[in-house]
Amino acid sequence: MFGIRRSAVGTAVVGALVGLSVFGAATVHAQTPAPPGPERRLSITDAVELALQQNADLEVVRLNPQLQDVGVSLARAAWAPTFTTFAQGSNRDTPINSLLAGDVDKLENNSTAMNFGLTSALPWRGASYQIGWENNRATTNNIFANFTPQTGSNLTFNFTQPLLRNFGIDSTRQQLQVSRKNREISDVQVREAVATTTRSVKNAYWDLVFAISSLDVQRLSLELAQRSLKENRARVEIGTMAPIDIVQAEAEVAQREEAVILAEAAIARAEDALRALIYGQHAADQWKARLVPTDQAAFAPVSVDIDGAVSGALGSRTDLQQAQKTIEANEVTISLLRNQVLPALNASVDYGGTGIGGTQLIRGAGFPGPVIGSETRRYTDVLGDLLRNNFPSWTFTLQLSYPLGTSTQDANLARARLQNQQTVRQLDASRIRVATEVREVARTVTTNSKRVEATRASRALAEKRLEAEEKKFQAGMTTNFFVLQAQRDLNQARNNELQALIDYLKSVVNYETAQVAPLGAGAGVTVISGAGGAGATGTNTQTQQQRQQ
Repeated sequence: MFGIRRSAVGTAVVGALVGLSVFGAATVHAQTPAPPGPERRLSITDAVELALQQNADLEVVRLNPQLQDVGVSLARAAWAPTFTTFAQGSNRDTPINSLLAGDVDKLENNSTAMNFGLTSALPWRGASYQIGWENNRATTNNIFANFTPQTGSNLTFNFTQPLLRNFGIDSTRQQLQVSRKNREISDVQVREAVATTTRSVKNAYWDLVFAISSLDVQRLSLELAQRSLKENRARVEIGTMAPIDIVQAEAEVAQREEAVILAEAAIARAEDALRALIYGQHAADQWKARLVPTDQAAFAPVSVDIDGAVSGALGSRTDLQQAQKTIEANEVTISLLRNQVLPALNASVDYGGTGIGGTQLIRGAGFPGPVIGSETRRYTDVLGDLLRNNFPSWTFTLQLSYPLGTSTQDANLARARLQNQQTVRQLDASRIRVATEVREVARTVTTNSKRVEATRASRALAEKRLEAEEKKFQAGMTTNFFVLQAQRDLNQARNNELQALIDYLKSVVNYETAQVAPLGAGAGVTVISGAGGAGATGTNTQTQQQRQQ
């Protein structure tokens, strides 16, 4: 045993380390000297705001509502009227093959036509209509023609109404309703992405605070080991300690230098992890600035209401909301498939009106009689025939078709109903999973709170032990080995206390997030296609954003 007194410098260093509490007033302060170069001071609120503005994954998710708006517009486009028109002219000469052709060398027929049409499905009850307006002018040298030139106009209208199949719902209305559900789901996905991004940023922020504070602890531990080595060398010089005894102190210094190097590397990794969350593609220059957290890791007990948290999560969790809306979309598809089983009974009404005009030839007696004059009916007279409904025609049609035996529609409906039962069971299982997850996260908050108290007490005892070992070493009642071991134990206790505090803060973040968004994979449900099988209808029930555990 060697019993010399500690130097004044060694006493000051030990006292500084013993008096340093990782939580001084229950908080962690960054003590690391700032290296040269640009820096950006950042609070946790600033970090979240930057992420919500620039996070690349969040920008991707925010495009989903716009894509679904296009899907809604695309579904509604099925009811947009279609306008058609065409113009046609023809000239046809045919040889004479009848004695009734008269005194002509060939038959000459010339015609022009200008037609218009409007067709559309209606957004109610599956009805549709067609409107056509035909206009033509023709000339001929046929002696039997009554008009030459002849003008004509025809107006046609058709209205078709399904009475059974496609009456309550059809594929167009189903696609529109599903597209609207997808739009609602995309809004929920954005809220989920915001919640999970906020969680990831906060956790990354506390990881950076931990890395910086851990480096402070390692540097203080290294400084103490270096001072101990210096004092031991002084003891060797005056002959109160054997030279072999300083080897252990030198090894301790080397180990703590390695711990400092690893702690510095951990800060760089934590900074990059936080930068990746808060900076976008246009902020490359900001990666050069060192991030300096300004918020303290303070221990503030949080009241945990497990039953209230579970109830709130079951009512507002984004993954459950997406699953519920997907089931609602599936029910719309089932309604369509149920409707398709009905017989196809369609009623249609057709109306036609016609008018004729041009130069009407007036003939004398005989057959076909010589032309003795003409009378002209203008195009306005032709239109007058249409407007006054002088020559109407009406047709009413009722058409029925129904397959005999089990049809494809019956099979699709049966399969869709079974799949819908699966989706409901999947949602029930997801609710159980959500309740279990929230309860586990809530318990973690309580556990980590107790860990903070336990590690704080352990650190205080480690400080007292080091102080006692130092006093025993001064009195020659122990060896340098036990002093170094006490230093290592104190260093570990400080890191444990710091880790417990950071784990507690992160568990509080997870507790808050778990009540509104999943911490891992979201609830999965089966999406039923309009054909009755499992397939995509444009709905994505899980957020594509990468979630950090």
